Amino acid sequence: MHGNTPITGLKPKDYKTGIKPVWCPGCGDFSVLSAVTKALAHLALPHQNVAMISGIGCSSRLPAYTSVYGFHGVHGRALALASGLKAARPDLTVLVAGGDGDGFSIGGNHFLHACRRNMDMTYIVMDNEVYGMTKGQASPTTAPDWTQSKLTPHGPGVPQFIPAAIALVSGATFIARGFTGNPNGLTKLLVEAIEHPGFSFVQALSPCPTYRPEHKAWKKQVRPVEEEATSDPIIAAQRIQTDDGMSTGVLYQTTVPVWQPEQGISADTGQLEEVFFV
Repeated sequence: MHGNTPITGLKPKDYKTGIKPVWCPGCGDFSVLSAVTKALAHLALPHQNVAMISGIGCSSRLPAYTSVYGFHGVHGRALALASGLKAARPDLTVLVAGGDGDGFSIGGNHFLHACRRNMDMTYIVMDNEVYGMTKGQASPTTAPDWTQSKLTPHGPGVPQFIPAAIALVSGATFIARGFTGNPNGLTKLLVEAIEHPGFSFVQALSPCPTYRPEHKAWKKQVRPVEEEATSDPIIAAQRIQTDDGMSTGVLYQTTVPVWQPEQGISADTGQLEEVFFV
């Protein structure tokens, strides 16, 4: 098998490594790993034509658990790394994994510009409204009145970051929200996101049982979006702003030119040495 030719007979387990995830029992990120491997198997993508890039955090461990090319980067820089990779290797299917802290706090600026640049890659953010790996601080998506953190005992006191709204105004061409309690539904969204030509953003509501046990209630709160996905940004903005953040499905999808350097970027290290070490 060569190039992008699909491989028949692949199963989700074929995209997993033998490394055992270290997430807490009940963490929603297990379902994201399952959905990613199911989506890759459904699309029958050759392992060597897929790359998984991440930053720092519980969710960013995903590259270690998938048997495709992977890069575990530094905090907040996953989209910058992924953009460089996609520019150099436009033939690759580039997936980016992160969390609400990694993606919307220190990585917030990269998120804005990745959306507007519209390179053909998929960004999966596992949103648990808390910094889980660093012991439960409030994150950008934490409600202002959440008082369970010792660092913010009176609540963060600032409005929540609304990922779908920010993605929309920044230019993302595919915006969806899934729930880890519905891994099959999340798999479907990931398949659609990967197949979409352009920057795809998937917010995966991923409860943290350790620091946000109250999110067990999400299972009863989530519901499918009532309308078909729209390509009108004004309609999408109205829907997102009037939603409580629990509607799942494709929220917005449109087609605009994908940005990609005409000939890619040379990966010849000899040329780089001539430029930088003379």
